[in-house]
Amino acid sequence: MATSVLDRIGNTPLLELRRIVPPGCARILIKLEGENPTASMKDRMALAMIECGERSGRLKPEGRVVEYTGGSTGVSLSLICAAKGYELSIVTSDAFSIEKRRHMAALGAELTIIPSHGGGMDAALTRNMVAAARRICEQTGAFWTDQLNNEDQLTAYHAMADEILSQTQGRIDAFVQATGTAASVRGIAEGFHRRERRVHIVAVEPKESAVLSGGESGVHKIEGVGAGFVVPLWRADLADEILPVTTDEAMAMTRRLARLDAVFSGTSTGANLVAAIDIGMRLGPKATVVTIMCDSGTKYLSTALYGEGGHQSK
Repeated sequence: MATSVLDRIGNTPLLELRRIVPPGCARILIKLEGENPTASMKDRMALAMIECGERSGRLKPEGRVVEYTGGSTGVSLSLICAAKGYELSIVTSDAFSIEKRRHMAALGAELTIIPSHGGGMDAALTRNMVAAARRICEQTGAFWTDQLNNEDQLTAYHAMADEILSQTQGRIDAFVQATGTAASVRGIAEGFHRRERRVHIVAVEPKESAVLSGGESGVHKIEGVGAGFVVPLWRADLADEILPVTTDEAMAMTRRLARLDAVFSGTSTGANLVAAIDIGMRLGPKATVVTIMCDSGTKYLSTALYGEGGHQSK
């Protein structure tokens, strides 16, 4: 029996996709991170950042935490701060779903909303959120988890790599993951390397803002990824390949995943699957590709992904 909701973070199942995988494709396994308490993989990294802050003394008992976020990290921090008794200030934006903002508020977070340009994510919005978080930190003396720069979160993804290797019995040829702060791609790649497993690492980014691929920064609507600039935690030497995916491709795949394999997820998961199938078709049916269900579709019911007629798309 769990003694805290935090005990339920991690050790999520790995599911083999069936109907959505085309003939001739590699076996595609998806890590069901929607099984975490807030239905997001970010529960892992949020807990790691808070616990490292506690151990180092940077986060004092009954202290305050501050972070800027597209939503999922904020929801995860809201859960953890509620469970541990910390006050939390979150900087977010109207570019991200109302479900995430309401979830954070329900868990007790104080929200600062930064206006977006037309409801899209771009480099300017990221920088404006960072600046607002910095101001709150300076005014309140809060512990800033600073996910864009904080390497403490990497330990959570090293552990996730261990889970994947255990669940696949080490039989994995490629790993595919969408890139926001780059912590998950980097941490999982490092985790494989620590176990001396050679895995083809594929980073996914929005095609409209393919800065890791050397393109121009632009506006996209794949929540939680594509900051619009090369993020500090990014390590190009750990990625064997970068695949850009458009918002439309990601949304269409997300909807297909729900209908064909009953995995109800967010847009970044669809982007992952577009890239995973691309890689899987190149590797062939004897290979195994692992990717991630980053979060649940319940976080996006009001957005263009599932609302506003999106659910009717074929």
